[in-house]
Amino acid sequence: MDQLWSPWRYRYATQSKSPISGACVFCDTSSSTDDESNFVIYRGISCYVLLNLYPYTSGHLLVVPYEHVDSLAAASPDATAEMMALARTAETALRTVYKPGGINLGMNLGECAGAGVAGHIHLHVLPRWFGDANFLSVIGETRVLLEELPVTWQRLRDAFAAICS
Repeated sequence: MDQLWSPWRYRYATQSKSPISGACVFCDTSSSTDDESNFVIYRGISCYVLLNLYPYTSGHLLVVPYEHVDSLAAASPDATAEMMALARTAETALRTVYKPGGINLGMNLGECAGAGVAGHIHLHVLPRWFGDANFLSVIGETRVLLEELPVTWQRLRDAFAAICS
């Protein structure tokens, strides 16, 4: 078995994660009306969809419930049902706009599971292509994105509007 060492992850795993203001970025975003600046793609009844500000690939989306909960068990049935429905819509939009070879769906529940915002659950939906995890990501700590976030936002917002109308 080959092993790849990533010592920079140790710094992330062991640093203090106490928020500066105590505010939740997802709650702040959900209550804002500036969807373009916050890269909010779509607002549903129980959840909303936005671009990940630190994407692994272009089109990396997050489906976030309005409820501030830290587990699926604590989320309302309406929120979890809408999360999955929006994941389906996101899949359709991503396949239409980017034509990826595949799509990853995932949640990191809890800080030790890798959640960047551990107190507020969210579902990652990201398009994948063969060869998109190349040496730049793995060794160079660098990601190559196809386009700027505002362009991605507009393309996917238009796709969601077409699908959800």
